[in-house]
Amino acid sequence: MSDWKKLRGSAAIAGVATFGCGEAPGYTDMELLAISARQAVADAGLQMRDIDGLCTASASATMWSMPVVEYLGIRPMYIDSTMIGGSSFIAHLLPAMHALESGQCNAVLVCYGSTQRTATFGRKEVVASRKFLDPQPYEAPYEPMMPLSAYALAASRHMHQYGTTRRQLAEVAVAARQWAQKNPEAFMREPLSIDDVLKARMVSDPLSVRDSCLVTDGGGAYVLVRADRAKDLPHQPVYVLGNGTAVWNRQISSMHDLTVTAAKDSGAAAFAMAGLQPKDIDVVQLYDAFTINVLLFLEDLGFCQKGEAGAFVENGGIAPGGRLPVNTNGGGLSCVHPGMYGIFALIEGVRQLRGDCGERQIAGAKTALAHGNGGTLSSQSTAILGLAETL
Repeated sequence: MSDWKKLRGSAAIAGVATFGCGEAPGYTDMELLAISARQAVADAGLQMRDIDGLCTASASATMWSMPVVEYLGIRPMYIDSTMIGGSSFIAHLLPAMHALESGQCNAVLVCYGSTQRTATFGRKEVVASRKFLDPQPYEAPYEPMMPLSAYALAASRHMHQYGTTRRQLAEVAVAARQWAQKNPEAFMREPLSIDDVLKARMVSDPLSVRDSCLVTDGGGAYVLVRADRAKDLPHQPVYVLGNGTAVWNRQISSMHDLTVTAAKDSGAAAFAMAGLQPKDIDVVQLYDAFTINVLLFLEDLGFCQKGEAGAFVENGGIAPGGRLPVNTNGGGLSCVHPGMYGIFALIEGVRQLRGDCGERQIAGAKTALAHGNGGTLSSQSTAILGLAETL
């Protein structure tokens, strides 16, 4: 067995928290991060002085981990500030598991905060700064509406190649809203119909404003410890059974096939480590920056064949009561999306396995998949979580 596969179940998520999801006027990115971090540490039954590992990243600062260390008042022996977009906080899992297994540290805090909705320096400024911080030489000179136009390009190709329709894309948005209506934390809970999505303002053809993620504030954090220690902490441990990360491209124009993402590799690695298959997963949390993401990831992660995701989601296939519960918190389309959503997908997976989800709870859920996406279908990271009986 490969060394990395031996890490299956070696670590568990012992605490999670979110704070300020939606609108949090008056707060800074750091304050949202710190509040959610302290709540996650408390949720794990630990104190901040117990934290000796830190994983964090931000779109607004290149050396973000250092002010976070300073602000939280910790002195970590393990630091990972890898920044690969919205998948970062799921990609942080496997390196942290290595650090825990080696004894380099004992408790790793993974945390994020962003006031993208209410900050003076917000989304427009971050996007503008990418021309200098994240050059894309084959695309930037044409000034496309990024990242939206990149995803619209993938959606157009999927529609051309497989006959996918705008109505099928709308099913994704409506399902997300139906889940959000069961989640008190969700930012948008008003009713949403297929026709509402189809008639919504077109932003980058074929994607409308309702095919696009929210722009919100929000902080999220989780605490990872070794499995043996997790058993002595307050909550039922949620074990990391598998994790994989893959990057095939940065620019959408560098994809070999606009309908196939690196989730194919990240998912295969995560499933191989977990020793499970898609049919073994009870609840799925996918990074839904745009409706097309969900279709692509359902296919690439193996929940259906390539080109079949449109039919898979029809008639409420991923909505409450459907064949597969997807994005049970409402996802980035209706719950929260403060720039990088991956950590919230993972937190929802943990909450489902802990039975903490109230009206949206999936009865008897023992396994969860959380998938992160970064850039323009660029970085992909997949995590598979499970309860003790899955070890």
